[in-house]
Amino acid sequence: MRVIPSDVYQAQALVKLMSHFSWNWVGVVYGDDDYGRGAYQSFMEESQGKICADFEKVVPHYLDQVDVDKYIQEAANAIRSSSANVTLLILKPQLVEKLFKEMIKTNTSRVWIASDAWSMFRPLTQMKDINKVGPIFGFSFSLGNIPGFEDYLRNLRPTPGGKNDFIEEYQQLRLNCSLWPSNCTTDDVLYAVELREAYRERVAIYAIAHGLRELLKCNDTTCSSETNFPPWQLVASMRRVNFTLDGNSYFFNENGDFTDGYDVIMWKENNEERMIEPVGKFLIKKGDVEIFSEYHWINETLLSSSCSQFCQPGTVKKQSNITCCYRCVPCDVGYYTNASDQSECLKCPDGQSSLKGAIQCEIVKEQYLFWTDGYPITLLAATAIGLLLVLVSSILFCVHRNTMVIKKADGTMSGFMLLGLTASFISVIMFIGRPNEHLCRAQQAVYSLGFTLCVSCILVKAFRTFLAFLVFNPQKQHELKKLYKPLIILVLLTGAQAIILLFWLILKSPYPDTLWPGSGLIKYVICNEGSIAGFGAMHGYIALLAFICFFLAFKGRKVPQDFNETGVIIFSMLIHLFVWLCFIPIYIDRNRTEQRHIVQASAILASNYGIMFCHFLPKCYVVLWELSENSRAIILGRLTRRIRDEMVSADIAVVTVSSIICEEVSAEISPVSKDPALKSVELFHAERGGAEQTVTHRVQTRRRHITK
Repeated sequence: MRVIPSDVYQAQALVKLMSHFSWNWVGVVYGDDDYGRGAYQSFMEESQGKICADFEKVVPHYLDQVDVDKYIQEAANAIRSSSANVTLLILKPQLVEKLFKEMIKTNTSRVWIASDAWSMFRPLTQMKDINKVGPIFGFSFSLGNIPGFEDYLRNLRPTPGGKNDFIEEYQQLRLNCSLWPSNCTTDDVLYAVELREAYRERVAIYAIAHGLRELLKCNDTTCSSETNFPPWQLVASMRRVNFTLDGNSYFFNENGDFTDGYDVIMWKENNEERMIEPVGKFLIKKGDVEIFSEYHWINETLLSSSCSQFCQPGTVKKQSNITCCYRCVPCDVGYYTNASDQSECLKCPDGQSSLKGAIQCEIVKEQYLFWTDGYPITLLAATAIGLLLVLVSSILFCVHRNTMVIKKADGTMSGFMLLGLTASFISVIMFIGRPNEHLCRAQQAVYSLGFTLCVSCILVKAFRTFLAFLVFNPQKQHELKKLYKPLIILVLLTGAQAIILLFWLILKSPYPDTLWPGSGLIKYVICNEGSIAGFGAMHGYIALLAFICFFLAFKGRKVPQDFNETGVIIFSMLIHLFVWLCFIPIYIDRNRTEQRHIVQASAILASNYGIMFCHFLPKCYVVLWELSENSRAIILGRLTRRIRDEMVSADIAVVTVSSIICEEVSAEISPVSKDPALKSVELFHAERGGAEQTVTHRVQTRRRHITK
């Protein structure tokens, strides 16, 4: 039995001390004897995976060995060249002194950790230039002060005329008083003894006393049990003791050892020497080192000793081939670390995220088209101007509905076009604000139906011109005329788009969706199309109608200007097709951000303005500022010149004018022109039902007229 901890805890204490100061990269120098090899082996086993040795040097144990200085020199060179700032010395004091002298020669400073073989060796504290080697730490059995013990030693003298052989022998061995009698004073014994080390003897005496007290059944005054007992009974009684001394509890474990722990000592500078001072404890129960509060400054003054630098918050350690060596890697997006030297990143909670290498998570902000942002305000301004133009055009077309320009533009179809444009402009407003299920559906439905109605009206106009001027076969013209039912055409074409929308909304309708691009602290709230096929079919159908309008108008591009709108139809449809052709790649590129709404809304505005500027604003200009040219005589003159030019360049020219145009312009144009060049023109007015008027120009009539 012993009142000190087992040796197995010393290696554990050494590892815990290094871990407390975050030293994981050390050097080891140990003696080539049973003690040195055993302590080194215990340390390496305990430090496995926690502390790594940059170098390991062995020094012969015996001082008189020939090569001992050579080994000391090799160990010193290894310490100097190593990146480790901490060195563990498992040597006897004399070898430590030799090594320190080598360090002092080159002014090399390190942090030293002493084994119990020299941690309390006082002569070494008085070594010359000891303060140059650097901080020294170690362990000792629990130190303490014995009340009155210092005074006892100070007053320890032989009685007058008496002789104390023990004191004289100690002075002779310790201070060599026979050679230097002047050195042997009364206080030499006091100085030579480490008073705090004797505290363990006091604890041992108290352990024996408590064992006897229990064995003899003693109270404060007497003992009731038999005083004649075998030694094994005292040992058994001592194993059961559990007493408190100076505020500390002591008891033996199953192996007969105390389990209180060790004192952490530091060799503090004291003028030109060092003094040994307890600065903390290693508690076996807790299995950790605790530094006393008044010595917390030590943590800030000591050098670090790591194979790799500490990983700052926001990074984690990535292991290399050496256990204690690693490199610092930033945490990925959505992960973080808020402490140094962490082995893994922490995942951000739901609703939060982080940037790469972040030290904390932040709430992910929603991003969509806010009403107060620049782009939405621009869209709203453009929409307001467009709706204002639609309103002004509607008023002008209504007020001047009896003029030739408005009649040629077909007031009914123009009214439906303005209605469709109004719906299309309104749909732009629905792209602004936080998307919800109803807005996502409405913005596509309102635009598609409104713009389909508008393009359908344009198609009706193009088809009318095609029938009136470009069908030269009367029988074929008669058959095609049966298809010209403007309102029915509008209903059918717009209804087809409605059917596409219906299937789209039923099968997989648009819905609000949250998209996170994989980085950043912003998530985009957008309207997901739901079915890409439905989205494509809706836009493809409008594009098909626009292409048919373009084709019919292109075929009739040579029709007299006063009786067709082929030019504006061609130009407006080209604008629409070009805008939406550019829309596709841009929309795909911005598919994961709120800018996709800006792209589609901008495309809608561009198409709407294309129709407004081509179909309505020119007519409004003519109505307001060129009413004098909007007269029957001028239109008739232009038509006469056109027919004359055609007669000169053709042998037989048959102009078939549909009753569709006749019904609109017959009130303004006389059935028979008074111009001599048109006397052979026959204009037959059909009754209600739409009979065709045919003007046949014969080559002979043309030639006689030219001769005259």
